[in-house]
Formats: sequence, C-alpha cells, structure tokens
Amino acid sequence: MNILITQALPEAALTPLRTRYTVAIGSPSAPMPKELLMERIADIDGLIPTISNTIDTSLLEKAERLRIIANYGVGYNHIDVEAATRRGILVTNTPDVLTDATAELAFALILATARRIVEGDRRMRSGQFRYWAPLDFLGTEVSGKTLGIVGYGRIGRAVARRGRAFDMRLLCTNRSPIDPKIAQEDAVTQVDIDTLLATSDVVSLHVPLTSETAHTIGRPQLDRMKPTAILINTSRGPVVDEHALVDALKNGTIAAAGLDVYENEPLMAPGLSELPNVVLLPHVGSATIETRTRMAELAVRNLIEGLEGRLPPNCLNPQACKGAFAGT
Repeated sequence: MNILITQALPEAALTPLRTRYTVAIGSPSAPMPKELLMERIADIDGLIPTISNTIDTSLLEKAERLRIIANYGVGYNHIDVEAATRRGILVTNTPDVLTDATAELAFALILATARRIVEGDRRMRSGQFRYWAPLDFLGTEVSGKTLGIVGYGRIGRAVARRGRAFDMRLLCTNRSPIDPKIAQEDAVTQVDIDTLLATSDVVSLHVPLTSETAHTIGRPQLDRMKPTAILINTSRGPVVDEHALVDALKNGTIAAAGLDVYENEPLMAPGLSELPNVVLLPHVGSATIETRTRMAELAVRNLIEGLEGRLPPNCLNPQACKGAFAGT
C-alpha cells in the first residue's frame, strides 16, 4: 500500500509505517502544494495531512484508492469530513496529546501580554534601555485576576488548572452545561458569554472552528470587554474578527492580545503587526518535541488501524465504513 505524508514528521514515529508500506513524505518545511497533492492522490491508500492541506471535494474525487485520512492535529476544519464519509473514507485526528502544550502556550501568552515581555525584549535588543524608572514598562499582575475561558474542553480545563496556580478566579462558557463535579473540582463557574466578557481580566479562547464559532469574538463582543482586558487566541484564527481586533487594540477598547492563530493564516489583518500591545506567534501551540512526536505516533496508529480493517481509536466518521470493523 502507498502512504503519503504531506510534510515531514518526527522520523522516530514513522518506523511502523516504513516496515509495512511504501511511504512518501513531503517537504520538512513548506506545505505540499494543492496541485501536487491532486496529482498524487489517485495512487494513495492512506494520507496523513496537516492543517496546511485543504482536503475538499475536488481532491477527494480523485482519491480512487484512499481508505483513510489520518489528520496530524486535533482540528479538522480543513477536511471535508462529509465528503470523505460519502466516499467511504475514514477520517481521524489526534486529540488529547497536545492538551498540555497548547495550555502552556496560552498561559505563556497571558504572561507575555500582561507583563509586556516582548516589548521589553525589543527594548533590550535595540540598545534603548538606559536606566530603571518607576513608571517604565508597567504591566499588570495576573495573580488574583479573573480568567474567562471560552470553551471548556480538554484544553480549556488545562488552562484553568494553570490559572488556579495563579489564584485566578475562573469563569467559563461551554456549548453544554459542565458536570457539577467538574465545576467544583476545577473551582470554575459557568456563565453566559456576555457575563464572561464583561467580568474577565483575561479571555482565553478554546473552541473548535465551526460555522457557529466563527467570529465568536467580533466588535460587539470586544466592546463588552474591560478596557484593561487581554484577549488570548490559541484555538483557530477565524474565531476572532481580526479587523475588529485591530481597531479594538488601536482604540483602547481592550488593553492587549496574544495570538497564535490568524483569520487568514499565514496572513495578518492590516495593521496588526504594527501594534505594540499584541504578541504574535506563528501557530506553535503544539510545537514541543514531546507533543509533535506523540501527534505523529497517534496519526500513524490511526492510519495502520484503518488500513488493516480495524476501527481507529480516534475516528471522526465511523459511519464511513459501517459494519466493516469488528465491534461496529
């Protein structure tokens, strides 16, 4: 069988594939162009794409042999799962393994924005630091403040745990009521989005990208936030109206923002990169050696299970091959 991995992954995780199948791998850096993927997809039995690859109907129509798409990542909004299901192609993702890495990065952005870390770094590198001054580079303390978590799944809960270490008051929103035992254990209070925005000193976004969550944070929502508030986004770029965010940061509607994802990634909204009160990262939420390796291991496991006729543990559409697997 032929396997295509669209970008280079940690090599140690690929051994199980190489011992079973013929494996082709794309560039270690740049995403595989759509045109090249279109050319190669007809001869592929298993595909491991990344978020940089759009797997849509036009591509799937050429996938004559494809049996499984083992996505390298948790989010799968770049894959047309319904179209894959119609063609009997399984789709999997890699949940759980990147929870801590993403939560750590979210909190890194919270601290970096609150304490103006990047601004200070630039001051030192440019040689502009001349003397210590009582009113210079004043930030805000995180300890004891209110942290509002939009989306209380695995990553949201992991951010909450880190917030408790800073004695933060925890609020959250979620699509469904959270278990009272979890609320008590996490010391978190579930509220509506308007209350969370108006009350929180830090708002951290942890929702998947769907038609319902697009522009969860737009102009009306930014207007409800405190002028001293910080917005953090490590989920998906289109969850935030980036043009509205630029205006809010310019006008002092909110104090600062920390972003790891962008609405039209890798592009940024005009003016965003010029603002001193935003910390910008290049989508590195899962970028630790440990996490990227675990993601590759899980994607490989999903792929092998699917190709060998078993239901993968992280299957998003088991109905694609209903009845084809033991236990279904």
